[in-house]
Amino acid sequence: MSGSEGLLSVDYEVSGRVQGVFFRKYTQGEAKRLGLVGWVQNTSHGTVQGQVQGPADRVRELQEWLRKTGSPQSRISHAEFSNEKQIAALEHADFRIVK
Repeated sequence: MSGSEGLLSVDYEVSGRVQGVFFRKYTQGEAKRLGLVGWVQNTSHGTVQGQVQGPADRVRELQEWLRKTGSPQSRISHAEFSNEKQIAALEHADFRIVK
């Protein structure tokens, strides 16, 4: 399951109409489909944020999904990625929704 570039960890924050539209549930489903780990949560200022880890090529796929697709009812205006770094091992056991 390793990507050609090794393991990557990236933080993200997505703005737009992303709360109350099952965005977290769809993000969790897409991450699990891609074999990624991490977390997702709503913020107090109306965005969704989290962290994703896994093979670099699959992390890039989820980044693209967060940038353009999201849940069926969502309207993504902006997706920001930060703290991108190579990691030696995954720091999460699965991909969870943080309440």
